[in-house]
Amino acid sequence: MSERMVSKVDCELSVVIKALNEERNIERTLKSVLAAVDGLDAEVILADSLSNDATVKIAKQFPVVIVQLVNGHERCCGIGAQLGYQYSRGRFILVMDGDMELERPWLLAALDRMKASSSLGGVGGIVDDVNLDNIEFRARQQRSPKDMLAGPVDRLNMGGLYRRSAIQQIGYLTHRSLHACEELELGLRLCQAGWGLERLDLVSIHHYGHTVPMWTLIKRRWHSNYVNGAGELLRTSLGQPWFWHTLNCVRLPIVVVGWWVTMLVLVVCATVAGTFWLVGLGFVALLPPILLIAKKRSISMGLYSVMAWCIDTAGLLRGLLRNLRDPTATIEARILRNAPEW
Repeated sequence: MSERMVSKVDCELSVVIKALNEERNIERTLKSVLAAVDGLDAEVILADSLSNDATVKIAKQFPVVIVQLVNGHERCCGIGAQLGYQYSRGRFILVMDGDMELERPWLLAALDRMKASSSLGGVGGIVDDVNLDNIEFRARQQRSPKDMLAGPVDRLNMGGLYRRSAIQQIGYLTHRSLHACEELELGLRLCQAGWGLERLDLVSIHHYGHTVPMWTLIKRRWHSNYVNGAGELLRTSLGQPWFWHTLNCVRLPIVVVGWWVTMLVLVVCATVAGTFWLVGLGFVALLPPILLIAKKRSISMGLYSVMAWCIDTAGLLRGLLRNLRDPTATIEARILRNAPEW
């Protein structure tokens, strides 16, 4: 294990695929990656977060390095990419998930762009969300966040190609303790160090995301601590130059806290002073759902947004209180298969 970890940079590209229980998607992902890197000086690494399905069994049918987390309690979004990076040898690092399909034209263009501009720390592309049955992905598509559009960005959500020398300068790839927001945290550190990030106007990946009902997804994200991510990010940013940028990025949960506090004050006032304050409480409580339903022209999407706001805010508060591990510490893992010779 340690021998590979200290290997020198001796290939152009490392593709790090982070996965947890992706037996339904991993074959498609690996086939697309191997086709995309055909003819390139590249290695493919599956960083598995201790899957308990057939993910690893399927992956062993392909010529890829397979490394696996040892401690299941360490599972989180940030640890997978860092685990793969820990064993990588490429001059450039491509990070993607085990439910994605990679596009070769984008990969070649991204490599060319990185080689042409030494100031770029990372390059992304346009993400094609295939499964829009889930209300969250439909909502994201409707929002069209600026960081998901072509041009300069401050983060590469949903994967991207990174320059190893840039990652080495800032200490680590993704924070091993973050349950979400790991790409944002990485982007903040890269931008603070003077590196640029941009998205090319090419489809980079096709994303086959969750298809479970929205309430099931919300429940799953609460129990998996995914919703802690914003609070954990805020905690890691305390005392850092990018703190105020982080605060701006998580401003919505902070606004929700203000909404909650306002309602609590009105409850106290209504208890003491009577009916007038109850009217105010009802107005303040119902205003956000009504506005969101009107804005989205959908009762279900409006109510989902309010529920997601509240869950994310509770998660932020929980994440703020969580102790985080040293992001540069070596992740305990096992190599299930080293560099294959196929």
